[in-house]
Amino acid sequence: MTAAAKGMKFSDWERIYEQILEDFGFERRKDEESARIAYEILSRKARRRRIEDLEDELRGIIEGKEIVICGNAPCLDEELRKNEDFLRERVVISADGATSVLLRHAILPEIIVTDLDGVIADIIFANRLGSFVVVHAHGDNIQMVKAVLPELNERVICTTQSEPFGDVRNYGGFTDGDRCAFLAVAFGAAKIHFLGFDFERCESERKRKKLRWAKRLIEEVLKLSV
Repeated sequence: MTAAAKGMKFSDWERIYEQILEDFGFERRKDEESARIAYEILSRKARRRRIEDLEDELRGIIEGKEIVICGNAPCLDEELRKNEDFLRERVVISADGATSVLLRHAILPEIIVTDLDGVIADIIFANRLGSFVVVHAHGDNIQMVKAVLPELNERVICTTQSEPFGDVRNYGGFTDGDRCAFLAVAFGAAKIHFLGFDFERCESERKRKKLRWAKRLIEEVLKLSV
C-alpha cells in the first residue's frame, strides 16, 4: 500500500479480510473481478491523473488535520445541527449515504468514501462541486461501478478489499464508515472525530453483523494512529 505511513499493511489486512469472507460467505474472486473492472474504467478515463498525484492530493487534504467522519445513522441530522461551528474548522469525510444529509445542511464534504449504495446523483453532484471520491469496488456492486465510475471526474481513486494492483488501492476497511477511518489514518490525520454513527440500531441481522465488524475495525485502526 502506498501513502500509508501509519496505515495497515495488506499482509495484516488480508488476515482480517479472510475472516470477513468466511463470516459473510463472500467470494474473493468477485471482489477481484470488480476491482479489475474498476481498473479498466480508470484506464480509459479522459484527463486521467497519475495515482501518485491523486494520493498526494489526498495527503494534502488529510495529513496533520482534524478529521470529522460522518456516518449515515439517523442521528446524523441532529448531530450536524449541533456541531455546525465545529465542522467549519475541520475536514469532513462522508461515508456514502451521509453525503446526501451533508448536502441538505449545505456542507460539501472534502472526501466521499462510497461503495455506491447512497444517492448516486448526490455523490456525482458533490464530486463536480469539488469532493474527492474514493470508490470501493466489491463483488456486489459491479454493475454500479460500471455505471457510476465513468460519470465521476478525475478526482477519484478506486479501492478493493482484496489485493491491490495498478491504480486500485487497498487502505483497509470493510464498510463505508470504517474505510473512512482507515483512509484518514493511512494519510496521517492528526485527530479523528465521528458523527452519525450508531452501532446498535439496525433493520436486519446482516446489517447488525456489518456494524459489529465496523465497530471492531474502527477500534483496530485507531490504535495505529496513536
